[in-house]
Amino acid sequence: MAEAVSHHEAHHEAGDQYANAPLPEALTVGGWRVALIIASFSISLPTFLNGAQTSLALGFWPAVLAAFLAGTCLCLGGCLTSLVAVRSRLNTYLLIRRSFGLRGAGLVNIIIAIVHFCWFGVNVSFLGDAIAAAGEGFGFAPDFTIIVVAGAALMALTTLVGFRALDRLAMIGVPLLAAMILAVCIAAARRHGIVLAPPATSPYHMTFGIAVSAIIGGDMLTITTLPDLSRYTRSGKGAVLSMALSYPFTAPLLMAGAALAALATGETDIMRMITGFGFGAWALLLLVMPTWTLNSLNLYSASLSLSATFPRVPRWAFILGGTVVGTALALMGIIEGFIPFLVLLGVTIPPFGAIYVIDGWTRFRNVDPARSIEDLSGIHWPAVATWAVTSGLAGIALHYDFSVTTIPALDAVILASVLYLGLMRIAGRR
Repeated sequence: MAEAVSHHEAHHEAGDQYANAPLPEALTVGGWRVALIIASFSISLPTFLNGAQTSLALGFWPAVLAAFLAGTCLCLGGCLTSLVAVRSRLNTYLLIRRSFGLRGAGLVNIIIAIVHFCWFGVNVSFLGDAIAAAGEGFGFAPDFTIIVVAGAALMALTTLVGFRALDRLAMIGVPLLAAMILAVCIAAARRHGIVLAPPATSPYHMTFGIAVSAIIGGDMLTITTLPDLSRYTRSGKGAVLSMALSYPFTAPLLMAGAALAALATGETDIMRMITGFGFGAWALLLLVMPTWTLNSLNLYSASLSLSATFPRVPRWAFILGGTVVGTALALMGIIEGFIPFLVLLGVTIPPFGAIYVIDGWTRFRNVDPARSIEDLSGIHWPAVATWAVTSGLAGIALHYDFSVTTIPALDAVILASVLYLGLMRIAGRR
């Protein structure tokens, strides 16, 4: 892929990552390389923590089954959004623009960019905690603020390089963290034995349905914005392969690893596990790599979103601006109040994906991708109305703890799909 990028840099402005045009076929790669980046999303500190808490509430086998069912649902959703991206070679925000119209998409893109900036703040906070714990192991206490600012700056620099840097980081970071989790599991089994049942008095309480919903909800933004990466996949078969090699395997595997370690130790913090088993503080630094990859992607996707909305502003300006916003949120303690925000986003973000997938297979199925993003209307009302009604009803359902499928995000996708198809049918008759 690096050779293809170099070949085209002379013909395309360096660094814009084709934010406003279809990606050339010469830049595409095999599905397994995209799968490795997607797999890195599941191998992260927040996901490990979620897996540890789920296993302490349900036990080993129910937790792994919940992760497998969630991974399968995410795989199906990822296949749909990825296939649309491969067919069109358009990123998420151009797909949203042609579905919502120029002004309608502007609001959508700004919302998604803000969400990415918030995630950036959450992950850079985890990064600061990991390095701070490593520093204590080496006998000194690094300043959290300095760590967060320096880490955010390095992530911004990586993002400026673009997809190539993410590819290389994933190639290194995923195997390292996977090896670290495996080592923690082995150490826990040797010291405490293999424990499969949850503790008699667990501090965490959740049903099986809530566990599945939590895993799916945490990745819905990723599924919606997958075209940013999937458009690089060489073929539709490769796009499906990249999904099949990622979510259905990585979600249960990480859950199994987190469950074995958590059930054996009763601990949910992997940083404490690493130091407790005597791996040395240096091992904590392995946690930096996947967090770095994930946060670079947050900036990358947010910059594409805003570049599509404000094409006259250079992409690097959005990357630097997002870095400042995310860093500020991290220093303000975003982790403490971010979960309720994510729960609401779990029902407002998925309808975006449902709408542009339906359009990809109906309105724009036989239209040239480059022409499909030209001469767009200001607002495509069926799409905007669908999102507004779905988000409103889903928010009310959340408030009253009502769900048809027990998974609020899935409820939102089904409602948005039915409503949008109905409104498009009415608009077609008119």
